This record gives sequence, C-alpha cells and structure tokens, in this order.
Amino acid sequence: MKSIFTVLKEQYKYAHLIRRLSLYELKSNNKNNYLGMAWEVINPVIQILIYWLVFGTLMQREAIIISGQEIPFINWLIGGFFVWTFFYQATIQGSKSVYTRLKMLAKMSFPMSVIPSYVIFSQFYIHLFSLGVTVIIYLLIGQSMSIYLFQIIFYMIAALMFVFSLSLITSTLSTIIRDVHMLLNSILRMFLYLSGVLWPITLLSDYPILKLVMSYNPVYYLIEGYRISFFGDYIHFIEYWKQSLFFFGLTFTLLLFGSYIHVKFRKYFIDYL
Repeated sequence: MKSIFTVLKEQYKYAHLIRRLSLYELKSNNKNNYLGMAWEVINPVIQILIYWLVFGTLMQREAIIISGQEIPFINWLIGGFFVWTFFYQATIQGSKSVYTRLKMLAKMSFPMSVIPSYVIFSQFYIHLFSLGVTVIIYLLIGQSMSIYLFQIIFYMIAALMFVFSLSLITSTLSTIIRDVHMLLNSILRMFLYLSGVLWPITLLSDYPILKLVMSYNPVYYLIEGYRISFFGDYIHFIEYWKQSLFFFGLTFTLLLFGSYIHVKFRKYFIDYL
C-alpha cells in the first residue's frame, strides 16, 4: 500500500508538470506533419470507414437495438471505436514511455511515475477532440443522443484510471524486458475483436456463459459505457453494478501491483540505458 501512496502523491505534486509535458508531447509528435494533429483524428476515421465497409455494407450488419431504439451500425461503431482508439494508443504509448525516454531521465529530476501519466494525457487530449467530433457528426446526421450523456465523464475518468494502472505495469516490465511491449501490441490487436468494438455481444445469446464472461471484460465495460451514454436511457454503471465493482476492483489490483513493481525497480531503470 505504501507504493500506491508514493505514486499517487507524485501525481498530485507534479500535476502541473504532467500537464505541460503532455501538451509538449502532443505538439512534438505532430510538428513535422502538414496537417498536424488532424492526423490523430483522420487515421481513426479511415479505420472506421474500412470496418463500416466490411461489416456494415459488405456483410450487411443490421441496426443495433439499444434501449428499444434502432441505432444504425455506423453510428454504433463510431460510439465505441474512438474509445478503443484512445485505450489502444494510450496503452501502447504508455508501455514504451519509460524506456524510450531513459536519456531524458538522466538529465532531468522528476519521479519516473510522471512519464506514463503525461504520455497518457497527451492521448487523452486527442480523445476529447475525437469526442467533440463524434458529437458533431451525430448532430449533422440527425442521430439523437441520450439525456444520460453526462455519465460519459464517469467513463472518461474510469478509462484514465485503468490505463494508468496498466501502464505502470507494462512500462516497468517493458523497460526490463523489451519483448513485453511487442507481446502487449499483439494482445491488444486480439482484444479489438474480443471487446465488442466491431460486433455486439448480443450475437452470443446462444452462449450465455461466454456472453457473461465478455460483459466483465474491462475494455468492453468502458466501450459499452460510452455507447449507453450516447444512446441509452439508464445509468449504465448502476444498472450493471456487478461489472462496475469488478472493473474498479481489477483497476485497484493493477494499481497496487503496478505501483509496487514500479517503485521497486525504477532505481535500476537507468542501468538499461
């Protein structure tokens, strides 16, 4: 428990530095592109169009029923895909955040736990922009949105907590063993198809046990939370309180383990320079 308090205290103490470094990270990653940060939105949009063409047109996916109303497949897809994009990019970048910046650590004096945080927040700014674009798209195409949209704030915070907790583990292990990052990349690509991003788990109605297991997938929990925020007529995290308890229990467990190994091994990180 001491490690958790150490890491959380560092996040609070250096919050101003996290904000400044995250903005710098965002700008520096796109400074050589003519379209700049627009590419952070263009790439997911291209992917959405490809998946819509394959699953929504060629495979003729039907509209998705949420709270008694039919949601066109492309609208449903957009509502979850930009959440997946944030999770994927933040997790991947967070995983390699420490070992790719070891030279910087040798020149600057701030806690290493700050590094995954500012890298994640640089992706979170893109996520906020994507959310705004999604809302504008829905308004332009006449897609009605739920009065329960406010709960999306809850899922934003939940996503940040989960990704940070996970990144503490992966950034530490990736610094010690580089192959961990490559393994994580492969696992996340598999999770794209196992987290209800491209297909509703109602298709598993004939397999109730598998459907139940899927509902406890933390990534699915976040994606479904966003979608219900857009289209549902109930408060998702209360309606599915068991999944909520499991999600935050898992997040706390990851934070506990991640904080422990991060604090224990970070004094040796510079040896991997």
